[in-house]
Amino acid sequence: MSELTLELTRKKDSFLSFKKAQIIELCCAEPVFFASRELSDTYYTEGVIGNYALAYALGWAYSPYRLTGKATTKPTYIEDLSPLDRYILPAWSINNHISYRIERFNALSDAYWFAMSNNRVVINREDLPLKRTGKKPNSYRPSNFPQTGRLKMIERGNLFQTIVFGGVELPEYIRVGKFKSKIKITIKKEVSINYLSTGKYQSKTFLNSADLPNNINYFSFDVLAIPPVSILKNLMFEGEAWQIDDFIIPANMKFCQS
Repeated sequence: MSELTLELTRKKDSFLSFKKAQIIELCCAEPVFFASRELSDTYYTEGVIGNYALAYALGWAYSPYRLTGKATTKPTYIEDLSPLDRYILPAWSINNHISYRIERFNALSDAYWFAMSNNRVVINREDLPLKRTGKKPNSYRPSNFPQTGRLKMIERGNLFQTIVFGGVELPEYIRVGKFKSKIKITIKKEVSINYLSTGKYQSKTFLNSADLPNNINYFSFDVLAIPPVSILKNLMFEGEAWQIDDFIIPANMKFCQS
C-alpha cells in the first residue's frame, strides 16, 4: 500500500470516528454562576459555558462536588475526559447578547461576637489561641471561602448553542456551575459531518484551546482567559476541517489533546 493511500485511509478513518453531529440549544432555567474572574470582592461569570463543565454535567465523567485530601492538589481532566469516544464544544450565546444579574452574598455570622481575620470569620473566642499563626491578635489561619462579596451571574432565560459529536443520547435537563443551576437541552437538528481537505478556514464557534489538534496552523483568534483552559473564538486556521451545517471547526477535535 502506497504512502498516499495510507494517508487517505488515515484521514478517512479519523473522519468516520464521528459521522453525525447534534446542534443543541441550552436554555438557562436558573441563573448560572462560574467564578471565571475575580476582581476584589466581585466574582464574574464569562458569557460561555465550558465544554469540560458540560461533559461532567452530561454524566460523561464524574467528579465529586468537594475535593478532599490529595484530590485538591491536581485536577483530573485528562484522566476523566481524554478516554471519551464523544465530544462537545463550549457553548456560546445564540444571539451574541447575554444578560446578567448581580447578587450580593453575606455569610457573616449573626453571633453576638465575631471577628474578621485573613478571609475568615472567627466566632469563638476560646478557639482563637489554637488557630493563631502569628503574634498579632488577629493573625489566624486563613480560609479560602469568601465571607462577603458580589456575584455576576448569567441570568435565567439566556440561550446558548453548541455541537455534540458521537451520537450520544442527551438528557432533557442538566445542572451546571457552582450552584448546580438547571439548564434545558433542546436538540435543534442532527446533521452529517462534511470533511474539508487542508485549507484556510475561519471558525465562528467557541473552541477549547486544549482540545485543538496539533497539526493545524493558527493565524488569529480572540481569547477568553478563563479557568481551567482558555476559550478561543473567531479562529483563523489552516488545516483539515469539519463542516457541520453552517459551522466549520478544525477536524479531529478531542478532549485534552494539546
